[in-house]
Amino acid sequence: MASGSDRNPIIIGGLPSQVPDFDPEETQEWLDSLDAAVDERGRERARYLMLRLIERAREKRVAVPEMRSTDYVNTIATKDEPFFPGDEDVERKVLNATRWNAAVMVSRAQRPGIGVGGHIATFASSASLYDVGFNHFFRGKDDGRGGDQIFFQGHASPGIYARAFLLDRLSEAQLDAFRQEKSKAPNGLSSYPHPRLMPDFWEFPTVSMGLGPLGAIYQARMNRYMEARGIADTSDSHVWAYLGDGEMDEPESLGQLSIAAREGLDNLTFVVNCNLQRLDGPVRGNGKIIQELESQFRGAGWNVIKLVWDRSWDPLLAQDRTGILVNKLNTTPDGQFQTYATETGAYIRDHFFGDDARLRDMVKDMSDQQILHLGRGGHDHRKVYAAYAAAKAHKGQPTVILAQTVKGWTLGPNFEGRNATHQMKKLTAEDLKRFRDRLHIPIADSQLEDGNPPYYHPGRDSEEIQYMHDRRKGLGGYVPTRVVRAKPLALPDDKAYATAKKGSGQQSIATTMAFVRILKDLMRDKEIGKRFVLIAPDEYRTFGMDAFFPSAKIYNPLGQQYESVDRDLLLAYKESPTGQLLHDGISEAGCTASLIAAGSAYATHGEPLIPVYVFYSMFGFQRTGDQFWQMADQLARGFVLGATAGRTTLTGEGLQHADGHSQLLASTNPGCVAYDPAFGYEIGHIVKDGLRRMYGGTPEENEDVFYYLTVYNEPIQHPAEPADVDVEGILKGVYRYSSGEKGEIPAQIMASGVAVPWAVEAQRILADEWNVKADVWSATSWNELRREAVDVERYNLLHPEEEQRVPYVTRKLSGAQGPFVAVSDWMRSVPDQIARWVPGAYQSLGADGFGFADTRGAARRFFHIDAQSIVLAVLTELAKDGKVDRSALKTAVDRYELLDVASADPGAAGGDA
Repeated sequence: MASGSDRNPIIIGGLPSQVPDFDPEETQEWLDSLDAAVDERGRERARYLMLRLIERAREKRVAVPEMRSTDYVNTIATKDEPFFPGDEDVERKVLNATRWNAAVMVSRAQRPGIGVGGHIATFASSASLYDVGFNHFFRGKDDGRGGDQIFFQGHASPGIYARAFLLDRLSEAQLDAFRQEKSKAPNGLSSYPHPRLMPDFWEFPTVSMGLGPLGAIYQARMNRYMEARGIADTSDSHVWAYLGDGEMDEPESLGQLSIAAREGLDNLTFVVNCNLQRLDGPVRGNGKIIQELESQFRGAGWNVIKLVWDRSWDPLLAQDRTGILVNKLNTTPDGQFQTYATETGAYIRDHFFGDDARLRDMVKDMSDQQILHLGRGGHDHRKVYAAYAAAKAHKGQPTVILAQTVKGWTLGPNFEGRNATHQMKKLTAEDLKRFRDRLHIPIADSQLEDGNPPYYHPGRDSEEIQYMHDRRKGLGGYVPTRVVRAKPLALPDDKAYATAKKGSGQQSIATTMAFVRILKDLMRDKEIGKRFVLIAPDEYRTFGMDAFFPSAKIYNPLGQQYESVDRDLLLAYKESPTGQLLHDGISEAGCTASLIAAGSAYATHGEPLIPVYVFYSMFGFQRTGDQFWQMADQLARGFVLGATAGRTTLTGEGLQHADGHSQLLASTNPGCVAYDPAFGYEIGHIVKDGLRRMYGGTPEENEDVFYYLTVYNEPIQHPAEPADVDVEGILKGVYRYSSGEKGEIPAQIMASGVAVPWAVEAQRILADEWNVKADVWSATSWNELRREAVDVERYNLLHPEEEQRVPYVTRKLSGAQGPFVAVSDWMRSVPDQIARWVPGAYQSLGADGFGFADTRGAARRFFHIDAQSIVLAVLTELAKDGKVDRSALKTAVDRYELLDVASADPGAAGGDA
């Protein structure tokens, strides 16, 4: 059995209460020493000694419990700060120019006639945090590798644009087109980091708060995964996530900290900009958010670096022999610190230092102005550099830097630390003058009085601009930059899909298993097999995918350090440092983050991965829909499988597992290509076309989409692929599956997914009992049919003098004699998407309302989507045209007992998979 690992201990610490004290005299000597220290030197000195002992114990690799939080001071002592290699004066000039242009850009965007606004205060507080990164840490991509992955805080985007302007990466015209993406095209700049809107600039969309930290964790993990499997050398890539302290309230921000610690992701650093404010008020007015976050991150196993105070505090803290100053810092709530940020030095002297003679004595030789400028650590380049250097050097754990700042820093008294700062977008002439003077920007008063302040550029040949270029060249190029270097993949030929074409013969299998069989053959391909990344939230066995365990194995950087309980089975659970399967536990959010990281690897690292994420369909678009938007925004590609789909196929599980709407939710995502296939050969053609569209061409030819397939857990016999199969119809969304052979009265039945067999049964009943000759159409994608039809209508609207186009669904059904009845295991809104383009009377049947636990047959009879209900719907539409007598309708209701749910054939058992 594999041995343990120092990096991932099972027991971290704790008092061994059941272990006997084999040397009580020695124990008593240690206790007496502590008592003496308390009695003779006081509790503060004793506390200091204990902390030093804990520190030394860790150095000696003695397992001791982590402290939940430390004092409200910097983690890195002044004596331990490394040499700062930059030119601080030049960097300050660079930062001042960046600050000015960021604020002016937002202010100009609020000019009359435009008024699109923006956010000033977030970047103002975090500017130094970014500047040190740009100048000394962030690695670019000029060496042909992935560089660093930087998740910029969304609301700080003006500052990133402003810096790019100084580097001639963006023009003044582009800054003036901030938030005017269409009206000022091609110069428009997106509000926030949006790769889909600016695909050569931004890499990661982050402004949906909480998704940035989640995505960063799984990006760091994906980097390790790719290196472990020999796909890309990511050893020099570091993931930086810039976050807000208010953002940490989002469950997604903290929900997956444990996996980063568990897998020792020391290639990951969170930088939390603790300006102590949310959008409208303090994060923890009565508490201390930095202390709270420290406890949470420490408890999760992270390395925590607190960057609380700038260098002006160092002399005061050095003379704090009694701990009175530290105690005051520890006990002052955040809300009060925000007040200090808006008040005078005299106020701070009276209210912070004034209630204790020892504190007053510390600052007796300081002026009110000096007290006023006792600053926050996140604004001090040297302190920031020390924190970043320590984070990069730390091994075995991810690091979080908790940096205290002031929201709206340098913007003046109307902005700094104010609760309303986040919503303030416009600088008055007086604000601008104060701001200019604070930053020493050489702009005259007259240029600030017309309400449209100018940008400032010190000149391309200036010392500071040359410094910026030199720093970026030394770090491997400009960031942020998104580059697509991936080469086309050699895709497998039709042999890989031969199993699907044959059908299932006499065996009944669910479409989930039909997909798994195709996937198994694709993973054998020598060219692309290794690029598949399988992802599931603790449900591989549920979906019949445990067959991959022995060969592909489950990724775990520590391997398998235990004997599996099912080791004697053929399909035993097997973990490996080079495993191909990501088994992320019961976390759809984590799995989707893995999906996004894998699906964008073609751009991040120039190596395409083909993620295949399989999950209970109810817990996809409904639970993690925001992440699927993030996926589309990040231009990620791959296959998403909503398994156990439909409202009536997993009926034993009941309401919360009964998905009748994910296809409708998928239709709202422009980057999602959604299908609801019925048979294995349909799945084969869809997967083949998806691989072609996403991976088979040059970077310019490949499409930035992802595929969503809903598959079911109900076993059916899959037919072999017809010799004259309509591949175009399968891919575009509808094809004639079965032509009616008996009967005289024509009708059409359209069905998708698991409903196609019900439609075929209805076709038989209509022919045998009602003289109706119905064709059955497999609607593989209601969504794609609608999307194409909408595009056609848009073209026709704008080109009235051109030949008017006809939607595909209209053309495809034009020769069919109606009426048309559509049925699926989805709510009626799904097939209703195409109603206006169907050339004839149209009625839809669907599973509207809440699901429930019962047999499949009872559920389908309840929703009236079973074969007999389809028959009634067809007869009803025919009766409207006088093609059957209306008395037939009551006859059908009575004959098939459609009002009695219990009369329905219960059908096959509705289990888990």
